[in-house]
Amino acid sequence: MLKLENVCYRYKKSNQDVLKEVSATMEAGKMHAIVGPSGSGKTTLLSIMAGMDKPTAGAVYIDDTSLAKLDLDKYRREQVSMVFQAFQLFPLLTAMENVCFPMEAVGASRDEAVKRAKPLLESVGISEDKHRRYPANLSGGEQQRVAIARALSSGAKVILADEPTGNLDGANSDAVMDILRHLAHKQGYCVVIVTHNPEIAETADQILRMKDGVLTVQK
Repeated sequence: MLKLENVCYRYKKSNQDVLKEVSATMEAGKMHAIVGPSGSGKTTLLSIMAGMDKPTAGAVYIDDTSLAKLDLDKYRREQVSMVFQAFQLFPLLTAMENVCFPMEAVGASRDEAVKRAKPLLESVGISEDKHRRYPANLSGGEQQRVAIARALSSGAKVILADEPTGNLDGANSDAVMDILRHLAHKQGYCVVIVTHNPEIAETADQILRMKDGVLTVQK
């Protein structure tokens, strides 16, 4: 569970708050959608939840522990994973190597990482004949599925997705959202997505609307 309590954020050398006393709870087993116009603070909020930025005021908690008390590098390795609009796969690593990378980075052997990566790739619809392909040889939808498998490889139970369908066509968007919903509803992940797409947002268990730095619960 992620909990935000009166989170404020202000850029350095700025007198304007990007986030204004944001409070919300994101629960395991649910998919939460954050919506709002460009510049409203959605991505900044996601960055703070990911521990990549620190709030100017207020606090973020994971399972009742403040991020301020945690090693944020370890938090990002083990407790929260990001999925990006632009996939952000390593272009010179194969699909398999991309998924193995987070595991090897924390000490897993190559054999152990591959053993764990294979079912993750298959669970998101990447067949074995594509495991050795480089990102440039995969479709956009396939790249995003690999990115989700990579996010799962760390064992983190919180997935933060920034416009995960923004570069995908309708069919691939539906497939990626089906995967994220399955992770939330069937495997108990806490899934938080930022999206501009109202149809995608409506499929979430909770919709949070961001406007001018203020977050309100819409659904």
